[in-house]
Amino acid sequence: MTKQYFLEVADYNIWANDIVLSWLNNITDEQWEKHVVSSFNSIAETVLHITSAEKIWLERLNKAESPVWLQSTFKGTRNEVIGLWKNASTGLKKFVEGFNEEALMDKLVFRRINGDRYEMPHYQVFAHIFNHSTYHRGQLVTMLRQVGFTEVGSTDKLGYYRK
Repeated sequence: MTKQYFLEVADYNIWANDIVLSWLNNITDEQWEKHVVSSFNSIAETVLHITSAEKIWLERLNKAESPVWLQSTFKGTRNEVIGLWKNASTGLKKFVEGFNEEALMDKLVFRRINGDRYEMPHYQVFAHIFNHSTYHRGQLVTMLRQVGFTEVGSTDKLGYYRK
């Protein structure tokens, strides 16, 4: 894997997130909060999880002294979490843009949410971050349909390549 590959995946992540965010801006508060059986209990909780993950990984990559797991503390609005998600996705792409490709195999040392020390090569961190968001975006498509929002489309990477 190369830096160019991860730049492309970071750009795809922003593209796909923007599509999902456009849908989220068109649902009601009731749909946003409605209980749905999935990994998380609502669209709101799923979006907060994706945002939390992208944000904490960005903080870890930037060597923040005390990265915050947003999901355990966030009490803001839908617009605020959407803004945080957009900022985290953009920040991840900027991080990859400035990343030295020769360091892809170098390990990132960080603390997991439970406080345990852990380390992974940067290429695995990048692969995980973007795959994780893709996984949960797929859940959001299903959840949106379950709450009655049917104007969903594809966020598949093939669509990104065709744009």
